[in-house]
Amino acid sequence: MVDALVTLIVVLACLGALGVLAAARVVKQYERGVVFRLGRLRSDIRGPGFTMIAPFVDRLQKVNMQIVTMPVPAQEGITRDNVTVRVDAVVYFKVVDAAEALVAVEDYRFAVSQMAQTSLRSIIGKSDLDDLLSNREKLNQGLELMIDSPAVGWGVHIDRVEIKDVSLPETMKRSMARQAEADRERRARVINADAELQASKKLAEAASQMADTPSALQLRLLQTVMAVAAEKNSTLVLPIPVELLRFLEKGQQEIPAAARTEGGAEGGAPAAGPVAAPEREAAPAQPAQPARQAMPTLTEREPEPHTVER
Repeated sequence: MVDALVTLIVVLACLGALGVLAAARVVKQYERGVVFRLGRLRSDIRGPGFTMIAPFVDRLQKVNMQIVTMPVPAQEGITRDNVTVRVDAVVYFKVVDAAEALVAVEDYRFAVSQMAQTSLRSIIGKSDLDDLLSNREKLNQGLELMIDSPAVGWGVHIDRVEIKDVSLPETMKRSMARQAEADRERRARVINADAELQASKKLAEAASQMADTPSALQLRLLQTVMAVAAEKNSTLVLPIPVELLRFLEKGQQEIPAAARTEGGAEGGAPAAGPVAAPEREAAPAQPAQPARQAMPTLTEREPEPHTVER
C-alpha cells in the first residue's frame, strides 16, 4: 500500500514537472509574446522575461521588435524624361504593434518588401533623371511616405528609406560626360575672358599713368630686364628706348644750324655795288638714250638649240 502511494506521488510529481516545463516560456528583451488561446487573440501582450501559459490551450508567438534592414531588389523603369534606369534601395522598418503584425497581415516582411518595390517603380516614373542623381533626399522622403501609409495598418513603422544606386546605360553615361566636359570648357572660357577684360582695364590705367610720367616707363623697362636676366638660360634682347632716338634726332637737327651760323660770322661784310654773277657754263648736251626695246614675247623668241646626249 505504501509502495503504491509513493509511486502515485512520484508520477504526479513528474506530470507536474512536465506541465510546468510545457507552460514555461522565456521572452527576450527585443521580443514581445502574443498569446492565442484556442485560436483567439489574448489582449495581454507578454513582455520580456519568464512567463507562463496554459499548456495544450494557449499558443505563444514571439515577434521581433528590432529595426529590420531590408534591401529592395533593383527595379528597372523609365523616368519622366524618357531615360531607362535601374534603381535599388534599402528600407529600415520595425514592428510597433506585435498583435497587428500577426493578425492584420500574413507575412509583414514580405508585404513590406513588395510595397517597397512597387513604390520604387512609381517614384522612378514620376521623377526626372536629374532628381534621381542630385535630389535623392526629397525622393527618399516621398518613398518613405508611400510605403509607410499602408504599413501603419500592419503594425509596422517605416523608419527610413534610402536609394542606394542608380545605374545608367552606357550611351547616357557618355552623353553626360560630354555635357559635363562642354560645360566645364564654357566656364573656363568665360573665366579666361573675364580675366582678359580685367587685365586690359588695368593695363589701360597703367598706360595712362605712365603717359603722365615717362620715367616710369624706363623704370618698368629696367624691372623687366632684371626679371629676364634672372634666368641664366635665356637670351636678353635690349630694345633702344624711344627717348634716346628722339635725343639723337634732335642733336642731328641742331648741328647744321650751328654750322650755318658760324659760316656767316667768318665771311665778313659783302662788297658794295652790284656784282655780276658769273654765267653758268652750259652743260654739254647729253646724247639721247635709245628707246628701250620691247621684250620679245614667247612666240617671237627663237628656240634655243639643244643637244640630246645618248
